[in-house]
Amino acid sequence: MTIETGIRMTAAETALVDAYVAQAGDLPGDGAVVTARDTLLDDLKTAGLPTRRVEAWHYTDLRTLLRAVPAFDPAAFVGRIEPLVDGALVMTLRNGVSSSVDLPETIAVKAYRESLTDGTAAADLIERGGDDAIGRINGAFVRDGYEIEIADKADIDAVLELQVVQSSGQSHVRLPVTFGAGAKATVVERHVSTSADASFVTCVSDLILDEDADVTWIILQQQGAADTHLGQINFDLAENARLKLYVVNAGGRLVRQEVHGVTSGEGAHLDLRGINLLGGDTHTDVTFTLGHDVPNTTSSEIIRNVVFDRAKGVFQGQIRVAKDAQKTDAKMACNTLLLSDDADFSAKPELEIFADDVQCGHGATVIDINPTHLYYLRARGIPEGRARAMLVNAFVDEIVEELEHEALVEVLEGIIADWLEAHA
Repeated sequence: MTIETGIRMTAAETALVDAYVAQAGDLPGDGAVVTARDTLLDDLKTAGLPTRRVEAWHYTDLRTLLRAVPAFDPAAFVGRIEPLVDGALVMTLRNGVSSSVDLPETIAVKAYRESLTDGTAAADLIERGGDDAIGRINGAFVRDGYEIEIADKADIDAVLELQVVQSSGQSHVRLPVTFGAGAKATVVERHVSTSADASFVTCVSDLILDEDADVTWIILQQQGAADTHLGQINFDLAENARLKLYVVNAGGRLVRQEVHGVTSGEGAHLDLRGINLLGGDTHTDVTFTLGHDVPNTTSSEIIRNVVFDRAKGVFQGQIRVAKDAQKTDAKMACNTLLLSDDADFSAKPELEIFADDVQCGHGATVIDINPTHLYYLRARGIPEGRARAMLVNAFVDEIVEELEHEALVEVLEGIIADWLEAHA
């Protein structure tokens, strides 16, 4: 394998290339997949990790922020993780490796490594390029994942929990999921670290919702304090499909979660709800793009951020309305509680509208706790610390309470309360 060097590589870039060379003979894949992986590594060595000069990465200079990458650890061990709610259908990826599962016949599952081994995943890997740094890294290193197909008209009552768990080293997984026409399901994509050792994790989820599908998808990210998490979810909504997507970041040292989607069928609707809990010296970036490509589609995006200490956060949100996408209704809001003079949050909402009969708007606020609200609680005998915690909880719990699954609401509220108690 010959790879031409186009830049003077950083320590992290060198570690990535060294990790690839060390694993090359062990990564699953036929000749086409190996070629795709080599091409993605060539791109990395030529262009390097993205810097602030790349517009999509302007607020998250990955080349500067990613200072080290742990080596792949084939001996890393992860034990069983309890599901979030009773009765959940659990599928676990431990340190990037899938395990056998027993699921209802309406859910068809295939290990992603099988598609790597037989070469059918090659085209999917090679599509990643340009500014898609997460897709490029994931495509070069991905070992496994789950390919999931939910049958037409299937109504999955139990929560489907996709556990992506690691203890150290590197973990790279992919989750292609198709929801058939009229299918209904609630899925939790859960990222958990089980040790204090540093981990480098990438995950790419690709969702296809056929006509009339109704899906709730929750990304719950609870990586360790030393971990780097690079996530991406892509979705395509067909006619009258509805997706309620939650992104909850409650961990990680360096986090980038990308959300990219299109409404390709009339009547499609997206609800995006985000909660970013940021403390310490962490850096968390949620970058969102949505293309309203056909008439009569709707979307609503609300992001809530709580920032303590010296943490830095980013929300980039772009809604694009195509020329033919008349009657589009899209609203986006980003609201931030900035609770430290040393903290920082950058919000960049954007609209690109090429149709003339639409209702679109966006807004962003950055505030501290309202002193009037604080005074109201303290005047009733509530200590200041407890009063502040109550107001912060209310700020984010409002988003969680939109979920229709009572047990999940209770679990997420508990996770948020525990995080606030530990950081506030």
